[in-house]
Amino acid sequence: MKYVAAIDQGTTSTRCIIFDKKGNIVTVGQKEHEQIYPRPGWVEHNPEEIWKNTLEVVAKARIGEHIATADITALGITNQRETTVIWNKTTGAAYHNALVWQDTRTSDLVTQLEERIGSGWFRDKTGLPLATYFSGLKIVWLLQNVPGLRQEAEQGNALFGNMDSFLVWNLTGGVRGGVHITDVTNASRTQLMNLQTMAWDDEILAELDIPRKMLPTIEPSSKIYGKVTSEVMTGVPIAGILGDQQAALVGQTCYQPGQAKNTYGTGCFMLMNTGTEAVPSKHGLLTTVAYQFENQPVHYALEGSVAIAGALVQWLRDNLGIIQKSEDIEALAKTVDDNGGAYFVPAFSGLYAPYWKSNARGVIAGLTRYVNKGHIARAALEATAYQTREVLHAMQQDSGIEVKALRVDGGMTVNELLMQFQADIMDTPVTRPKMIETTALGAAYAAGLAVGYWKNLDDLVLNWGIDKTWQPKMDDGTRQELFAGWLKAIERSFDWE
Repeated sequence: MKYVAAIDQGTTSTRCIIFDKKGNIVTVGQKEHEQIYPRPGWVEHNPEEIWKNTLEVVAKARIGEHIATADITALGITNQRETTVIWNKTTGAAYHNALVWQDTRTSDLVTQLEERIGSGWFRDKTGLPLATYFSGLKIVWLLQNVPGLRQEAEQGNALFGNMDSFLVWNLTGGVRGGVHITDVTNASRTQLMNLQTMAWDDEILAELDIPRKMLPTIEPSSKIYGKVTSEVMTGVPIAGILGDQQAALVGQTCYQPGQAKNTYGTGCFMLMNTGTEAVPSKHGLLTTVAYQFENQPVHYALEGSVAIAGALVQWLRDNLGIIQKSEDIEALAKTVDDNGGAYFVPAFSGLYAPYWKSNARGVIAGLTRYVNKGHIARAALEATAYQTREVLHAMQQDSGIEVKALRVDGGMTVNELLMQFQADIMDTPVTRPKMIETTALGAAYAAGLAVGYWKNLDDLVLNWGIDKTWQPKMDDGTRQELFAGWLKAIERSFDWE
């Protein structure tokens, strides 16, 4: 048997999943890493810890099923996007912890640039508004705040990357000739790449004073980039790179314009394939790269990003202790029939789509003495569904395409209560595929296509199958009343900082 492996370097953990030709999971290795919170709103990861975990999970996955290196035809990588690390090319050591996509320390830079240039200038070039979310301003912060880093960067000693670049560089030799690359999907999340030329934008680099020498070479999402030199998978070609949400789009086989998927993970991310046209958003969405296979044109997507989804369940578990395990949330929410009038707006790091308010903060609204922890649990789950409805509405307005059914994936889709409420509040069917690990699968698909393991996209579409569909059951009056309450609650979170 021959297989394809995928490394899924996520926000809370790193996994290695090995797939067979039908897109089934053969084996998994997984390990969580520390979430570092130096100050309110600051979120960091230790890149060295993530690199060690990566080697460990690859070994764990292979050992689990006694899979030899010779049996793995290709390796794909998918990663938490926007998370920013800068390291020394001679020593391999990072100059600072990685700044995570949720980190809000660049909010002052956002304000300054808004006043000086305005969001529109950046959006026209990159498809992205000014926000703390993207990598570019995180690079600026590191250059301004890490002693000696600017000089190192200007001398060509410092390398920037999102986690994909950091892992590929290390896997292909690191200080001994590691390849410094990224793919178009990750590059499109830096706010430094021009969406039309697929190249780093000189005007933006000049405006932000970022040395071009730091930046990786931009490549397609599916191509043989180099071979693994590390002993955990020596000689296996690295042949696919996709940012995690684009990887899920590829894994969900959304290759036709108008097909959309929503991934429920730490955050919640809906992408709609818009084909080879970049569609500018007028309703608070991002225009981004969906994927580019080797020798093919770039495909674009509209994206609605929600910062906090599964992370809210983790917060109830870790910070409040009202549940022991994340999966306990559904049973607790089922102890009540509705939210009891309570709404939970999880704007812990501001609001992303469609509001883009970095100064919003989390609120629980509508509390009375009647409300208990069951209502809070239910309100936490409903928050993800309300935010998704807002994104879907914006997407349909921007694209002019009605989404007939939403394809869903990610860890939260095992929550039946959430999935039914999602269909109800959107008045749109929700479809979960048999394989919900579509992020890793998308990276495997990109790698497998590059080496001929799968012949074409038709092979991949044949692998996709429906596990369950939830049909809307809620009457329209209840739907409108609940959603009106949400809109009132979300307004209360604005302009808090």
